[in-house]
Amino acid sequence: MASGSDKVETVIVGNYVEMETEGEPKGIKSKVSNLFWHGGSVYDAWFSCASNQVAQVLLTLPYSFSQLGMLSGILFQLFYGLLGSWTAYLISILYVEYRTRREREKVDFRNHVIQWFEVLDGLLGKHWRNVGLAFNCTFLLFGSVIQLIACASNIYYINDNLDKRTWTYIFGACCATTVFIPSFHNYRIWSFLGLIMTTYSAWYLTIASLLHGQVEGVKHSGPTKLVLYFTGATNILYTFGGHAVTVEIMHAMWKPQKFKAIYLIATLYVLTLTLPSAAAVYWAFGDMLLNHSNAFSLLPRTPFRDMAFITFGFACTPLYFVWEKAIGMHECKSLCKRAAARLPVVVPIWFLAIIFPFFGPINSTVGSLLVSFTVYIIPALAHIFTFRSAIARENAVEQPPKYFGRWVGTYTINVFVVVWVLIVGFGFGGWASMTNFIHQIDTFGLFTKCYQCPPTALAASPPPPNHGLNATAAAPLQHPFNHTHRP
Repeated sequence: MASGSDKVETVIVGNYVEMETEGEPKGIKSKVSNLFWHGGSVYDAWFSCASNQVAQVLLTLPYSFSQLGMLSGILFQLFYGLLGSWTAYLISILYVEYRTRREREKVDFRNHVIQWFEVLDGLLGKHWRNVGLAFNCTFLLFGSVIQLIACASNIYYINDNLDKRTWTYIFGACCATTVFIPSFHNYRIWSFLGLIMTTYSAWYLTIASLLHGQVEGVKHSGPTKLVLYFTGATNILYTFGGHAVTVEIMHAMWKPQKFKAIYLIATLYVLTLTLPSAAAVYWAFGDMLLNHSNAFSLLPRTPFRDMAFITFGFACTPLYFVWEKAIGMHECKSLCKRAAARLPVVVPIWFLAIIFPFFGPINSTVGSLLVSFTVYIIPALAHIFTFRSAIARENAVEQPPKYFGRWVGTYTINVFVVVWVLIVGFGFGGWASMTNFIHQIDTFGLFTKCYQCPPTALAASPPPPNHGLNATAAAPLQHPFNHTHRP
């Protein structure tokens, strides 16, 4: 056992506020700005983690329950919630390790946002960096696409005078305004509002479904097919894989070393939203959800439902950082120049959302092919290889706690995560989600104008134009809400 003098000195990782706020007088304007704009506390990190973790996926979880069945749906949420919290913990440990090593070398990060691929580069070398960068950027790109598709889908069920593709155009323009948000340090008000609206949406789904009651002849036949079963499971894998932005959220904190338990607490809170809402909607509508990937589509239009917006923007920000670093604009102090440089990132997001508007199936595909590696397999392997030597383990900034079994227990859990996600998440999940995704393309086609929209009055039935209650409808898509969509 080495003596204390032989060990590398411990350095408390970055404990500072952004350079721009140092030394400034605390006037009224500054206090208001700090209240709404400058967030780096533990609470800000919790708001960011909780609101970013579930977001629009909340609306597809009842769809997953119809594929999995009630029991499997609940068990997979609990299991992947724990698995996601574990790998988020690993990412936080690796971030603190990397940043501490660099700060021992007198590197100052106040004008630089550390990202996951840089952590991999500093700890394990360029090959790990390249793999991490490829998976992380691709996942965040499609994560932004999914958020954009979700916004268009949600607003369609509030105002169906425009089709979902048109709403995608509109929300793509809205999404472009996120180029003006410098970093996660400036998401305080948005992450707070995002969590409030996600909470409202979840409890609206729960209460509205219970008040609605079960539809006539409701059936709960899931699981019926392996393809559907593993598709549903990978959507839940995706739900609790929202920690691809963990490093950016930690870097925005004034005291990043306090992050360790934040993601677990955020996950526990998210489970209080996802379990009741998914179970209640599935109980009320059963197998109808197999053709309704957005839970809003089955609930009647009311002012309460129309209030259930879910904010977006988190997934775009890390992509902006990568792009800025690639073109040499990351340390530019002009917000307008950085915003202009970021705009090209929005274009492929917009375009892909129009090509693949398959809200629900696309979540599972991204979950199996990208999330499985980005936030589960790579962090677990990176932790194993970073601390593979006895010297690295002895000098680690953060030692594994006793209740994890120290290093042996940690390595055992990491190996289990890698094997499980590789076989079940990527293997079976990839097969099932790709099969389902290709089926959606064959059924609806690329660039489909309105995915899973109800048929218009003329397409729905050929009878005469006078339809009693429907005769006065101004727009043909004023539809009943217990309809059946195309398969």
